[in-house]
Amino acid sequence: MSHEELSPVSLEAPGGDSPALGIGLCLSGGGYRAMLFHLGVLWRLAEFGYLGSGDRIGKHGPIGTLQGVSSVSGGSIVAGVLGLAWHELRVDDDGLLERFRELIVKPVEDFASKTTVSIWSAAFFAVLSTVNTSITRVFRRRLYGKKTLQDFPDAPHFVINATNLQSGALWRFSKPFSRDWHVGEIKNPTDTIAAVVSASSAFPPFLSPARFKYDESQYTPGSGKGLQMPPYTTRPTLSDGGVYDNMGLETVFKNFQTVIVSNAGGEYKPQKRIVGDWALQSYRVMNTIDNQVRSLRKRVLISSLASLEKYGAYWSIRSDIEGYPAPDKLPCPHARTQALADIPTDLAAKDKTTQRRLINWGYAICDAGIRSWVEDGLPAPDGFPYPDEGVG
Repeated sequence: MSHEELSPVSLEAPGGDSPALGIGLCLSGGGYRAMLFHLGVLWRLAEFGYLGSGDRIGKHGPIGTLQGVSSVSGGSIVAGVLGLAWHELRVDDDGLLERFRELIVKPVEDFASKTTVSIWSAAFFAVLSTVNTSITRVFRRRLYGKKTLQDFPDAPHFVINATNLQSGALWRFSKPFSRDWHVGEIKNPTDTIAAVVSASSAFPPFLSPARFKYDESQYTPGSGKGLQMPPYTTRPTLSDGGVYDNMGLETVFKNFQTVIVSNAGGEYKPQKRIVGDWALQSYRVMNTIDNQVRSLRKRVLISSLASLEKYGAYWSIRSDIEGYPAPDKLPCPHARTQALADIPTDLAAKDKTTQRRLINWGYAICDAGIRSWVEDGLPAPDGFPYPDEGVG
């Protein structure tokens, strides 16, 4: 069996070409915890100028500009806000940080202050309609309105990832196309951002599935391999993007030379006693399988970064900032950041202090990661975005 067959991600760009010069940013899943952590990451990237259109030179050569943003679940919530605000951000103009706080930080913090769904509201929603349909309504009302994928910018390329439960493959939503390589491609899709982010966030079994309805005529003829037929084409049934790829790595790794991965996913923990109940035991088995897939993806990424096959950086919400060699890092005691990492994966309201600590932690570890591994000569931060809260 070849190395390519064993790999959890393709190591080559489409068509066998070399990956393009440019930066691909991955924002993982992890509910509100991930959404707020990644907000801090984006804040520091904006300060560094990584949202701008100027070409950058990294530690090992040219890295170009931000070309792609690939997101999953909680990462998709904040990516959706960023993509819809992109034109108003005017990333190359003076005053970017003020606009970033108004257009990105404020709506995400406001959103995090209210619960999207809890166990009790999910049960209530299930009586009236599907839970995922109800979550879509919440996203539409509180964040995205009726905006569609066609309201995203042409560049950078935003990809919202979900998992197709019918084909077992990734379903990618973007402005130029939506596709599952088995089922086929829909060009210039008009799905609402609320619906696609809801699908990307459809954590099983409680928030899943997300059902879509298309006509066969919407697909590019011959664009699928093996499953371009009803009901795969007409009624795709989707779940959380993290079921297939919780880091959103697949759509970035093969396309860009520089890969920056922000991982705020949950931790797989040892369990002393395994119950005999078949449902709970099956859930544990699924988590074990999922943990192995995530570990394999991370291993491929870290190996590629270490060998300089790829440029970039990886950090996790569970990272110890003292493992990063950049000077003048922000003070982030590991015990305190671990407490933030242990916040449950959910869509439940977070108080202001918790929100700001998660944002501060994402900001700090992004700063350490970029200055340690991606680019020399960048200034150390003056302090946290919210200095009174720190990380705990």
